[in-house]
Amino acid sequence: MLLLVGLGNPGPKYAGNRHNIGFMAIDALAARWGRGPWRARFQAEAMDAEIAGPGGAVKALLLKPQTFMNESGRAVGEAARFFKIPPSDVVVFYDELDLAPGRLRMKTGGGAAGHNGVRSIIASPVGDNFRRARLGIGHPGAKEKVLGHVLADFAKADAAWVEALCRACAEEAGLLAAGEDEKYQTKVLMRAPAPKLDPRKAAIADGE
Repeated sequence: MLLLVGLGNPGPKYAGNRHNIGFMAIDALAARWGRGPWRARFQAEAMDAEIAGPGGAVKALLLKPQTFMNESGRAVGEAARFFKIPPSDVVVFYDELDLAPGRLRMKTGGGAAGHNGVRSIIASPVGDNFRRARLGIGHPGAKEKVLGHVLADFAKADAAWVEALCRACAEEAGLLAAGEDEKYQTKVLMRAPAPKLDPRKAAIADGE
């Protein structure tokens, strides 16, 4: 069983924020693979899913923690412990400042790199060896601008690539189910191509 987690902040105030692109990706996965309604479980919104992979259908739980970003590990830890899901079957989708807008990079393990949601999961029973789907949002170019950047809504001009990236993440989820993260990254970027730019220059070019 897979645990597919999107990171974000709950409520309409934050719904369009760059920081919530993890929620957006999970919503796309729910639209493609979900089986049933969202339910309140594990301090989160949860939905059962079944993903068609190369080796057959794989059951998954889609999770959007409702604890606010900094406490995401509470929800992820509870769900992983309840279903006895190992870190190797936990995939977390979240915003990445150090990738150009629209880029995806898969990674397993490592530190939090300043992301408080990831830090909270590392501090949970899940630990640090989970799989990460890092969704590029670009960097504003200066440390003091980061908070305003991530908590600002995507611009209207961003809508096309955000939708394309999230849809591609959902369409290629069978590769995640098969543990083929490198192929998943490649296929997603084929479906939703985005320029491989310096994330700081890309954000500045967008007017940040």
